[in-house]
Amino acid sequence: PGLNCYSCPGAVGSCPIGSLQAVLGSKKYDFAAYVLGTLLVFGVVLGRFVCGFLCPFGFVQDLLHKIPLPKRSVPRRVDRLLRWVKYAVLAAVIALPLLLTNEFGIASPYFCKWVCPAGTLEGGIPLVALDAGLRQSVGGLFFWKLSVLVICVVASIALYRPFCKYICPLGAVYALFNRFSFYQMKLDRDKCISCGACERQCPMQVDVTRQINSAECIRCGKCKDVCPTQAITSGFRMQPNATSTHKEHPKK
Repeated sequence: PGLNCYSCPGAVGSCPIGSLQAVLGSKKYDFAAYVLGTLLVFGVVLGRFVCGFLCPFGFVQDLLHKIPLPKRSVPRRVDRLLRWVKYAVLAAVIALPLLLTNEFGIASPYFCKWVCPAGTLEGGIPLVALDAGLRQSVGGLFFWKLSVLVICVVASIALYRPFCKYICPLGAVYALFNRFSFYQMKLDRDKCISCGACERQCPMQVDVTRQINSAECIRCGKCKDVCPTQAITSGFRMQPNATSTHKEHPKK
């Protein structure tokens, strides 16, 4: 397992959300600024490029969605409401460790403990499978987390990246930087013919021609691949693109 979280406390790597909860919930100790600083650096430089290309659980969801079973889509109005849930989860990730601590001034990593399916898949299940002692000690919490994982797996087959879209607090962090990050998508409206191919292809249902650097864009590049006029580009830029200064083409 590559993530250090509630499910795998002995792993080498470190989960950003788990680390953030740990430093927020340790009032007896100095705040570890490097944790927040690392999140900010990745957000400023890459934005949700992290979600599209670096997140292991996002990759798992991508693979699950390729399974040839019926696909579903959430109605647009409901989808837009559900996308705010991840920001509420992020607020809880920050607030709960600050408000709920034990007598030693240390808080439980509530999101990792009760919700996160990535830790269950990448840490909890491998450890329990390989350690007979752990198999004898598992209880209700493990089976609760396993149920959450099963729901995410089934949902990911029918829906594209439901955990990323609606729940993930780390995705919410990086989404805040998407419009300002150094890595940007750019739409050349002089080349755009408003064919709608990019928006039909976008798995995150972004309004590409209106807001190409939406907080929901994970920089997957599928819109760029299908653009017949090569109007969409991506890369590192020190300044945000200025697509809004051009007159929008009418939809065809």
